[in-house]
Amino acid sequence: MTAVHTSVLPPYAAHLRVYEPLAAYPEPERTRWQAYVADRGPDAASATEPVAQAALEAQRGALAELLARTPRALPERESERAFVRVVDSVTYVCPWATRLRSWQALEELRDSLPVALLDTVLPVAVREEAQAAQSRWRAAHPDARPWILTSRWEVPVRWFLPFGDEERRYRPAASGEGEQPQRPAALFYLTSMAQARRRVARGYRVLREQAKGTALALGAEEVGRWLEEFHPRSLVELDYGGLVHALGPQRLVADRSAAEVAAGLAALRVGDTQGAARAYEAVIERWRQVLALRQAN
Repeated sequence: MTAVHTSVLPPYAAHLRVYEPLAAYPEPERTRWQAYVADRGPDAASATEPVAQAALEAQRGALAELLARTPRALPERESERAFVRVVDSVTYVCPWATRLRSWQALEELRDSLPVALLDTVLPVAVREEAQAAQSRWRAAHPDARPWILTSRWEVPVRWFLPFGDEERRYRPAASGEGEQPQRPAALFYLTSMAQARRRVARGYRVLREQAKGTALALGAEEVGRWLEEFHPRSLVELDYGGLVHALGPQRLVADRSAAEVAAGLAALRVGDTQGAARAYEAVIERWRQVLALRQAN
């Protein structure tokens, strides 16, 4: 992997990823990913290592491309890159699927920006061309789904449902020495697909019974449906990504959001609505403070 040296920080975004085992990919994809892994090696060689450096280089590479060209709604072709993990001698691949995710980001942008600003960032003709390309692609790939979900300025509460506090990994930043590049900070959770599905299903049952129709109940159903799209022996990862720079070292050390969400569900399960509310509010308040930075000048 080529190291990219720059002072530019990554976007303040978190990512929910699924890594499918190499054997789960049909041919000719499997052979292509095998060659990719053989050429580049893994981005993380164990469950305790983050893919932070690879993600940082991907984001900086994308920024460099944007600076060199006229802005457009999406890449001209799909990325042939992926995040690669090796856990217990098994190779797992998470394709970037940049073009597919760009379409999703375009939909979010259209829903979040005022029309005048949206027309300035991406003219109507550019958006219409992107939407037409998406329609054609969707017709040819009706079952396509992204391996990566992205959230800017917060980690949605529903994303903590698949994970336990024991799967939390925090690695502080480290200064580079000699020829070694600076190591970025990372906070991530990694679990098996079986565990993720079990926890989400258990949480959804409680929420459906005790908090039906709430945003968290609907979010739990959404996450559960997404996880069902992948191979049962996959890995699921929640990566704080660039949000580690918004939180800072002290708040990262203290952050136990997954444990608080689990505690809230446990309280709700036994009818302790006050305990559940306290746990939920602790998580919401943490991310409310980060979201407030979005409006800062």
